[in-house]
Amino acid sequence: MNPTHEVFNQPAPLSDYNLLATNRPLRDALKFNAPGLDSTELGQLGAALGSSAMQTHARLANVHGPVLHSHDRFGRRVDQVEFHPSYHTLMKLATGAGLHGTPWTDEEPSAHVRRAAGFMLFTELEPSILCPISMSYAATPALRGNTAIYADWGPKLASRAYDPELKPWQAKAGLTMGMGMTEKQGGSDVRANTTRAEPSGRDGWGERYAITGHKWFFSAPMCDAFLVLAQTPSGLSCFFLPRVLPDGGLNAIRIQRLKDKLGNKANASSEVEFEGAQAWLVGEEGRGIPQILEMGTMTRLDCALGTSGLMRQALALALNHTSQRKAFGKLLVEQPLMRNVLADLALESEAATALAIRLARAFDRPGDAHEAAMARLLTPVAKFWICKRGSHFAQEAMECLGGNGYVEEGGEGIMARVYREMPLNSIWEGAGNIMALDLLRALRKADAVAALAQEVATAKGAHPALDKLAAALPTRIEEMATEIEARRLAQDVALAVQAALLLQTAPVAVFGAFCDSRLAGNWGQSFGTLGAGTDFDAIIARAMPR
Repeated sequence: MNPTHEVFNQPAPLSDYNLLATNRPLRDALKFNAPGLDSTELGQLGAALGSSAMQTHARLANVHGPVLHSHDRFGRRVDQVEFHPSYHTLMKLATGAGLHGTPWTDEEPSAHVRRAAGFMLFTELEPSILCPISMSYAATPALRGNTAIYADWGPKLASRAYDPELKPWQAKAGLTMGMGMTEKQGGSDVRANTTRAEPSGRDGWGERYAITGHKWFFSAPMCDAFLVLAQTPSGLSCFFLPRVLPDGGLNAIRIQRLKDKLGNKANASSEVEFEGAQAWLVGEEGRGIPQILEMGTMTRLDCALGTSGLMRQALALALNHTSQRKAFGKLLVEQPLMRNVLADLALESEAATALAIRLARAFDRPGDAHEAAMARLLTPVAKFWICKRGSHFAQEAMECLGGNGYVEEGGEGIMARVYREMPLNSIWEGAGNIMALDLLRALRKADAVAALAQEVATAKGAHPALDKLAAALPTRIEEMATEIEARRLAQDVALAVQAALLLQTAPVAVFGAFCDSRLAGNWGQSFGTLGAGTDFDAIIARAMPR
């Protein structure tokens, strides 16, 4: 070979490694939030997710996206979506790991934390297929509003079996669920929905209705059933709508088209119309909004978990590249400015992980008053702040790889997929303004301010900037008269809680640098602007994926 054609100074891909074993921040967050948790199964999942074989499945599921077949060759309406076999391989792995409805029947005291960690790890491999996994997780407890349906479907929604075949629920070992809430004219304002539900009888599942209308975003249309909103004489109500009816016939769900999205390519998001589709009431007529809020809480948790996982993956790719690639006589990771960028990204990633896992802990203790208050507060805060930081984070991490990160090919091509995925969690289940307004509603509860004060009290005296911020929050909350600064408040609550958590889960170098930069103002307006006194060595070493 001509010497000028020799390929060198190109990093080996980040593959065949254990995602849990190499993620010290996540392991420390688990130790703090669930000290008795047996992480053996998570370690096995981490090894599978980091394998080159699973990375290939993730790539293929994205390259060969879902295809809609509205009719069969004879002209019959079938409304089916075909997926690449790799999609099903990934779904089988996710359900087998219990990332869907399993925590609702698991007797493990930290079942939601264990599931949260697994969800984050899986996101590093492939986030798209987690849409039906997340919706199954959120819909399972909501089904308790119809005891007959829950008795039939609950056990199979918690089953670790995966069965993608189109057949009645009785013939399947495992089930998944999707949701259909938003419509063309309303978006987040579901009260503007026009889809209507008309009574059509009663049977073993309770009150049955005929649904006529549409859904503008109907995710994972190949799920076995869906929770949808429709108008009744009593107002907006929640309904259980199966794809296959109890008698074996197909329900009248007409898939109009699949969405052509920026990212999330392996998942099928669709537009549908209902032509008298059969559905059963869940909960009370006219109480659809409370039902949706309950489900939205769980999917918003997953948004925070998902973005945290994507941050970790982007950081790992950046560290893998810069620790092998040389420029100007030494490795990129040894270059002072690059070290600043990498350390800054590591701080952001660890803080996101700490907050997301802390939020998951609240759902393991529903009977604890403080945890219930923190679930109300931290759900919109974590969804807002972590997801809002995601796109900026991914762009900076991609820049660490230069042109290699922008090319969608090979191991480093994962970075481009991460970048395209990042905006989704910020938009899905309520964008930034919706989350900030939800925080204001949560803060109106009598115990909210006291719960927040208790949460950050553990860090009192640890850093002057944190003390100053924590002391000011109660007054800011009590004097809040308008919505105009709700985003600023959500940001500051997130930063205060993140700092308090890092004091308890991270080394001094991480806690100090986070407070100095995010709270004390020794920071610029982009990543890579930490102060010169930062312990870059300790922060980068802790974050290394090898």
